[in-house]
Amino acid sequence: MLDAGPRGARAQLGVNETSEADYATEYPFRSGGYALSLFSRALHGLVLRALKDGPLRLADLRKEVGGPAQTTLRGNLDTLYGVGALEKRQGDGRANMMDNALTAAGSELLRVADATDAWLARAPNGPLQLESETGKASLKALVNGWDSTMLRALAVRPFTLTELDNLISAFSYPALERRLAAMRMAGFVTQVQGDGGGTPYAVVDWLRQAMAPLLLAVRCERRHMAEETAPLTRLDVETILLLALPLVSIPRDVAGVSQLAVYGGDGSDWRSAGVRLSIEAGQLLSCTSKLEANAESWIRGSATDWLEALIEGGAEQLEISGDRAITLDVVEGLRKTLFIA
Repeated sequence: MLDAGPRGARAQLGVNETSEADYATEYPFRSGGYALSLFSRALHGLVLRALKDGPLRLADLRKEVGGPAQTTLRGNLDTLYGVGALEKRQGDGRANMMDNALTAAGSELLRVADATDAWLARAPNGPLQLESETGKASLKALVNGWDSTMLRALAVRPFTLTELDNLISAFSYPALERRLAAMRMAGFVTQVQGDGGGTPYAVVDWLRQAMAPLLLAVRCERRHMAEETAPLTRLDVETILLLALPLVSIPRDVAGVSQLAVYGGDGSDWRSAGVRLSIEAGQLLSCTSKLEANAESWIRGSATDWLEALIEGGAEQLEISGDRAITLDVVEGLRKTLFIA
């Protein structure tokens, strides 16, 4: 059971009308959304993959990515240069001949692309490819669901479109309707039985698994595009954890209550965010974003430390108190579920 705590409908999202509107105006994407959106253009991923084994001159690069029009290729290269994913390097031969090469940011974006491809390959109706029209449509639906905070709402429980409209004020009813329709077409949500009017929609496991490429996209932006992209917010942290945790396989001998907390860090308008878990015989009984001040068992750290722990493994940089087994089992379970399975 996932529960946002007894704080009213809008408080379930952990955000008020003013902050929603301000956020939507200031940034076109939530944290991680911009890095993911880059792959809505197939050439971006193809270019990064073509340069994986070393720098290439423009003519050779054009051949490697299928021979697009030069103006089209140059436009895509300009975008990748603009985000710091590529750089010019002096090649062998004439002094005025320059090669296109991956930077550290480019290598990390390539990892985002690979994780997105791996996620698309798990599509319920058959494997998808990032460069395919269906793959790009699924990626767009994911980014739009994330940016509109619809994923935060649906991470708590099933909602109807009308209920989502009541919760989310930064987007109009038609805009939410389009996003929900795209999520339905992509296979992210399924209809469930409701108690009253309207059709509630619940997320499927495939959408939960999308937290893997999203986490990599968030880390890439924080490392290489921090000044141009949205910061990680409390809402983002809660969404990722609430969506991903039901996927985790927990040993049957694990039981108890614990908290996973993320520090906001310098410059953030939030101190901490996370989830409170209740586990019995390896089963997740409840997961709420309402943290308690005096929890007996907890694991906490900065957003940077959490990203490293979940993506690369190891929780040495995180602070742990109380029952280490329950906290470490959950963190390791999250990493294995998202990045090893």
